[in-house]
Amino acid sequence: MSETTIQVAEAVLATIRNRRSVKQVRPDPVPRELIEQLLEAAIWAPNHHLTQPWRFFVLTGEARVALGEVLARDPALTPAKREAIRQKPLRAPVLIAVAVEPDPARPLLDELAAGAAAIQNMLLAAHALGLGAIWRTGRAIEDPAVKEFLGLSDRAVLLGFVYIGYPAALPEPPARRPASTCTEWIDAERAAAARDRLLATLDHSPARHD
Repeated sequence: MSETTIQVAEAVLATIRNRRSVKQVRPDPVPRELIEQLLEAAIWAPNHHLTQPWRFFVLTGEARVALGEVLARDPALTPAKREAIRQKPLRAPVLIAVAVEPDPARPLLDELAAGAAAIQNMLLAAHALGLGAIWRTGRAIEDPAVKEFLGLSDRAVLLGFVYIGYPAALPEPPARRPASTCTEWIDAERAAAARDRLLATLDHSPARHD
């Protein structure tokens, strides 16, 4: 392995390890060119069948205010609760709603996985560019009015909102379980035993693996 390859690998692995979900960002505007770099990184996510189902909606300025008004439209909420909800999109200068318009001919899980991978690419790119970002979900992603606000179809799935800005505070790294605690290495003997057990109990109709 060449020295250059080693350096690139170390930089990528360091970005993965050091990325944090940044909740507190400054109100300073983020240049459009940087946001476009995040979106460009997102579209290079792995995607089965290359359906490219992801959809990105970038909200800045007053567009965030409009979204907040949609989120806080319920008249049954107390004034304080409505105002708290209305303020949510204003927590960062840039808000990117990420959705998937799934191909009806493909498994939905494949399409959702592609969208999630696109978000991860976006988060890693934000960290590499010195930006702070956090992926938020909550009840809003299941709100039909929010989907309509964004112009999504009925079958679309809203995966969440990525809040982006320049970090005001960097969180401490959270504790992570070692990979060894959630990993099993399946050797040939175990695989053969599982195969034999399953084939003895299941019918022999061919499985479909499109």
